[in-house]
Amino acid sequence: QVRLVESGGGLVQAGGSLRLSCAASGRIFNNYAMGWIRLAPGKEREFIAAIKLSGGETYYRDSVNGRFTISRDAGKNTVYLEMNSLKPEDTAVYTCAARLASPRDTRVIMLNWKNYSDWGQGTQVTVSS
Repeated sequence: QVRLVESGGGLVQAGGSLRLSCAASGRIFNNYAMGWIRLAPGKEREFIAAIKLSGGETYYRDSVNGRFTISRDAGKNTVYLEMNSLKPEDTAVYTCAARLASPRDTRVIMLNWKNYSDWGQGTQVTVSS
């Protein structure tokens, strides 16, 4: 079991930036992948970005339009999400998740929240207009 703790959420005006952090502990290894899922009232759950801890290969949902960047700090078992040019529609609870990964995993597999076994509690991001 992996414990995931998110931080960095808050209130920001449209056009601003925010960086989220996810610290992992427990039984997590370099063959894991981690990523970010967001959920807003009335909207579908959306897996927006993922990264493999070994090698750092990244995957992005088209909806973020290149505005978000996911990165990792393997030495600290921490993953970050840099969010730029934020829009009101980005308002959501952002949750970190982790899963075992495989070299054969496709983008579709990596960006499906149903494939992730360990989840954090989430951090609220609110973008005002």
